[in-house]
Amino acid sequence: MPNAVAYMMLLAWPLVSLVLFRRLPLERAILWCIIAGYLLLPPVAEFDLPLVPDMDKFAIPSIMAFGLCTFMLRRPVPLLPRHPAALVLVLLFVFGVIPTVLTNGEPMLFHKIANADPILILNHQLPGLRWRDVGSVIINQVIVLMPFLIARRYLSTPEAHRDLLLALVLGALAYSIPALFEIRFSPQTNVWVYGFFQHDFSQMIRMGGYRPIVFLPHALWLAFFVATALMAAAALARTAAAERRWRLGLVCGYLFLLLIGCKSLASLAYGLVFTPVVAFAPLRWQLRMALVLGLIAVIYPMLRNAGLIPTDDVVAYFETISVDRAHSLGFRFDNEAQLLARAAEKPWFGWGGWGRNLILHEESGEILSIPDGRWIIVFGTFGWLGYIAEMGLLALPLVLLAWAARKTSVQSFSPYAAPIALILAATLVDMLLNATLIPVTWMCAGAVLGYAERLIYPGLFRERPALFGGIQAMSSETSAPTKRSVI
Repeated sequence: MPNAVAYMMLLAWPLVSLVLFRRLPLERAILWCIIAGYLLLPPVAEFDLPLVPDMDKFAIPSIMAFGLCTFMLRRPVPLLPRHPAALVLVLLFVFGVIPTVLTNGEPMLFHKIANADPILILNHQLPGLRWRDVGSVIINQVIVLMPFLIARRYLSTPEAHRDLLLALVLGALAYSIPALFEIRFSPQTNVWVYGFFQHDFSQMIRMGGYRPIVFLPHALWLAFFVATALMAAAALARTAAAERRWRLGLVCGYLFLLLIGCKSLASLAYGLVFTPVVAFAPLRWQLRMALVLGLIAVIYPMLRNAGLIPTDDVVAYFETISVDRAHSLGFRFDNEAQLLARAAEKPWFGWGGWGRNLILHEESGEILSIPDGRWIIVFGTFGWLGYIAEMGLLALPLVLLAWAARKTSVQSFSPYAAPIALILAATLVDMLLNATLIPVTWMCAGAVLGYAERLIYPGLFRERPALFGGIQAMSSETSAPTKRSVI
């Protein structure tokens, strides 16, 4: 169980956020409030308050960043995007949970037969969702979207893009110190600081050594964060002056060695594939790659649900690389198949919360399935409606950015937008295997969407932004014709 230090850190983070917003420029205060909170606050620990979502390491920094930006600095955050498709998806994401709650009012009861006697004994039950749960679920959806909305408004300029990439690199460099310690001596940092280990320790042992986890929910999350920081460092090195480029090159080499030490095959593959693309490929190829990967991530669950993915062939291929990895992948596929069958019972609106979307033992209510991929969790919980809203909202910025780049010259296009889009695309691909959707991902999506909207609607944020979508901030400016577009 978390100790007193864990809860004190959660209670202290609003004060830390206040100091950040008073001392740093707005963009950097937003970045460090959310990224540092993700890296430093305790996992699992939370405040379970009545009628509102749990306050944990994801919710508290998001609320503080949104609240301080809006109420202390008087810098309002538009609640709705300008583009019609993004606007519809935001509304669907927030209010699409209402039919989920209203169609899951029945409790789930678990019985056992006593001594082969026909007398049934109630052993366990999961409560049904009630009308008062609607408000709590909607509030949770709004909190989840806060980093997305803030980033769309204030992290969508080339300068803010650079700050975002730099924050990822600095965060990974600072995190490398406890991570290297855990690689050598075993993951104990969270135990020493917060008094508990946050996951299954056996999963931290790989290839005759240890995988670091520090204060994150799982070692895979840390490995993926290092992979994104590696891509960010490559993007900064590409645009840096000659006298600084070699230093960032050394940072890339150091982060790559750290990524190897994290012992995650998927994250290592992301680093090997995406880093050279970020460092050397033209911006138009980066945008095309991000777009294709984003569309694959959205379409894959649909194909998987239709049984069109040859899972047995995929597992057989990975057996030629690593038997352990093939076994892990096969386990994931088997769980996906069970959870898809469960989700098929309520395909449109899902089963709702409380673990109702999982495979449970018919007598004890014990959880028999492990949902790994984010997509299967969303699909089982909120059905196709929730899946389309969440995955669509994350993938749409990639589509809009690629579309806007067609009419933008290479010289005027942000050199950091495409790398952030690739980081977002890599996250969407990783979400097929793991539940690695975090506030940083929503920030990347918001930063890309906001920049795309700036290109599509010139002058969108140049005047005082309106509360809804910045419509009042639009001007009659039009961009000058260009001879060569990014795409």
